Amino acid sequence: MEEQSVHSSISDINSEEAVRSEPLIIPRKKRICLIGAAGDDPALGAAAQQFSVPVLKSETGLEHVEDTSYCTYFILKKFEGPEYDALHKSAHRILGPTALLQLAEKKDSLPSITRPMYTQAMVGTVVVFTGFRKKDELTKLINMIHNMGGSIRKEMGAKVTHLIANCCGGDKYRYAVTFRVPIMSMEWVTALWNAKDDISSYGNNEELITTYKLKPFFGAKVCFFGFPDEEKRHMCEVLQQQGGESTEIDDPNCTHVVVDESNVNALPDLASVRAHIVKAEWFWTSVQNEGAADEKEYLFEDYLESVLSPTVSVRRDSQQAATPSTASTRRKRKRLAETLSSLVQNGADSPALHKRRSSISDAGHLSVSGSFLDCTTSPDKPLLDDIPEVEAVNTDTSRKNLSPRHQVFLELVQTESNYVGILSTIMTLFKSPLEDLIDTTGELLNCTEAKIIFGNFPPIYEVHKKMLEELRYSTTHWMEDNSIGNIFLKFAPDLVKAYPPYVNFFENTKEMLDQCDQNKPRFHAFLKVCQTKPECGRQSLKELLIKPVQRLPSISLLLNDILKHTNKNNPDHSALELSISSIKEVMTYINEDKRKTEGQLVMFDIFNEIDNCPPHLVSSHRSFIGKCDVMELGEGLSGRGDHLVLFLFTDTLEICKKRSKAFNSLKSPNTANGLHTTKLSQGKPYKHIKMLSLSTIKKVVDIRETDECHKVFALMVRSNQELKEKLFSFTITDEEVNKTNYLRTLCRQMANTVCKADADTFLISLDSHQLEIDTSDVALGTLSKAFKFASRTRMKVGRAFSFNKTPSKLKRAMSTMMSPFGSTNSLTPASQQLAQMRLASCNNINELGNGGSGSPSRDDVLVAPMSVQPTRKAKCSSLSMASLRRL
Repeated sequence: MEEQSVHSSISDINSEEAVRSEPLIIPRKKRICLIGAAGDDPALGAAAQQFSVPVLKSETGLEHVEDTSYCTYFILKKFEGPEYDALHKSAHRILGPTALLQLAEKKDSLPSITRPMYTQAMVGTVVVFTGFRKKDELTKLINMIHNMGGSIRKEMGAKVTHLIANCCGGDKYRYAVTFRVPIMSMEWVTALWNAKDDISSYGNNEELITTYKLKPFFGAKVCFFGFPDEEKRHMCEVLQQQGGESTEIDDPNCTHVVVDESNVNALPDLASVRAHIVKAEWFWTSVQNEGAADEKEYLFEDYLESVLSPTVSVRRDSQQAATPSTASTRRKRKRLAETLSSLVQNGADSPALHKRRSSISDAGHLSVSGSFLDCTTSPDKPLLDDIPEVEAVNTDTSRKNLSPRHQVFLELVQTESNYVGILSTIMTLFKSPLEDLIDTTGELLNCTEAKIIFGNFPPIYEVHKKMLEELRYSTTHWMEDNSIGNIFLKFAPDLVKAYPPYVNFFENTKEMLDQCDQNKPRFHAFLKVCQTKPECGRQSLKELLIKPVQRLPSISLLLNDILKHTNKNNPDHSALELSISSIKEVMTYINEDKRKTEGQLVMFDIFNEIDNCPPHLVSSHRSFIGKCDVMELGEGLSGRGDHLVLFLFTDTLEICKKRSKAFNSLKSPNTANGLHTTKLSQGKPYKHIKMLSLSTIKKVVDIRETDECHKVFALMVRSNQELKEKLFSFTITDEEVNKTNYLRTLCRQMANTVCKADADTFLISLDSHQLEIDTSDVALGTLSKAFKFASRTRMKVGRAFSFNKTPSKLKRAMSTMMSPFGSTNSLTPASQQLAQMRLASCNNINELGNGGSGSPSRDDVLVAPMSVQPTRKAKCSSLSMASLRRL
């Protein structure tokens, strides 16, 4: 028996070769005969009756073979054995129970078939085989396909629906990859046959096709050469996911060597004589296309020849003959070719070939090379959108003759040309191909994803393309009094329209790009393929998309530099000043609009984190300003000592209570459906307390700092419906918040709300005793709440057990064990609770008595502070409030 070959294909077995016998012509009258166990199945009997033909039952069906007055459809549950073989040789039809049920379900007529069909799972499927060497294995697969209603062809064609491959190569494989014919593994056929009794199983099921598609690196052993360690690990992971196996370069069974052409300049020495040495683009293109790309198109050897080929150099020289050139320039090119040749021979590393320089490096190059503009284009790339290039100034002598103003202007034009080149690369290399694939079988991004990533990009490209055209026109018609500033003033309105939408939603663009990059392997491969292109300079799409965010500050710096070299008598001086101001206004507008947009987006997050939050908190005219963690010092909102959060918006103040993790964890568990989950895990971190309109806050009181009063302030609030003011006092618990800055920000928003210019009129400073604010016992007040909470918890636990019929002694014993503070008959006063905790914490037993020098009396020990004892809410002093109103 011949062994399988990974990268070869054989002639396939045609469907006509599998069936040798010629079918006899039989009458059109039909009947159904249920054989053996099929006759005992009521479902099959009911399905057979739907065809309105005679239905027979037989143990073997052999007695009906000679009867040619009918075309009999024998229904068998087993497609093997002597009975099946005898019926198969007859001129009648054979169906499986699944096929009969499927036909009845779809209300189809009995099919005119010549081959036995157990199920209709592959009806309409046309298959071609490639890469199979074992004839027995191939024959078995062919019989399965025929018995499931499929057909087989010898060669690829328009009617072929699937290619079943046992290797990743050959003409049939290339055809399938080119025309996106699904390439399946033989396990696809086996899985369908194993599910032959399932009437819902069909071969065109998308999930099934995805599961059993042949991986693009099936049978390949790949070595990655010259890549950084992190990139190599990533590529090895992708290789394994795509069916391949990683190996080293000295493996004699290695099939492919993938080379990083930016770091490797010589052909590596291989232990395997049949291994393909290819560029990284081959690897990522294979992942993107879900099929191994043709190695001949990505050979690393061809890449080296294209870089150093003499014909390429001659072609470049001929194209550059029209530009001013000197003997020194030609000598430089010759030395460059010799250097590259020596690098290839020695195998030394070199900088990335074809690597695109950034605008910064271009500017640095201009200052030392004597060449301000490179008007030459690559042999295979036309001029950018037919915008006329500027003649280069190559010689040092010519450069010395230029004025400083002219030199800086040429630098501006060069950087603008580079920038528009980057924008053009994004449009042509990324945006257009991705949008062309939308709603096709090769779709990488859907319409929504592409719009989020590229939707705000084209206006920027269009305005800078027009601007570059005018800048180049000024370069070719240069005069010292040319107005550079007017060019930017002309396009300032377009810049205002183009940049804010892009910059404001750039974070959304990055998030969508990262999400698609992580969740879509084919899109990730597409980005990697594009990154290997010379136009990208080995930069990722994310790195290219951030260029517009950085461009306006760069233009502003260059215009300032031109202004420094422009005489005040020059008419362009005032125009440059105005243009610089207009660029700064655009940047200011962008920053303000960006902050506003971010504030509105944060508002939705805040709304989702607050329990029972008023729906009208989310409003288009409102944006988020800041957040401050505080502790309440009074009783007017939530309670003394409660930890609150103040969310400040442009026109309102949302006050929330911060839910305690410790207390929430003690809440009774929800035992419904056997799930023991606390409310904390399901609840929101904040609870709505009050929403204050800034127009109702009349004064902000800054309490002067003392040893006992630190970072304390108060709000005097009165709405139109209320006759008296309310005073809410807080202490800031967030160490990072500066009290003075926060109060000034609050007053500024209050002034904006009521349309007042002077925000300082809302802020006053007082001492704590003037408002009777005391912070000395806030911690003890919190402890009192802990006692109350523990008491409530004890009562809930006690009620959970039914003691109605329990003896009193057992009841008291159980209550004592469950209660952390004693008996459940009555609640222990807070003072005694504190005393019990005091007793439990004593280190010396003598401290429990009345004796001993310096020891407090028993009464002193048992009396708790006033803040612990239950008291009524103290009303604010009318005198202090009256004095506050006078302020």
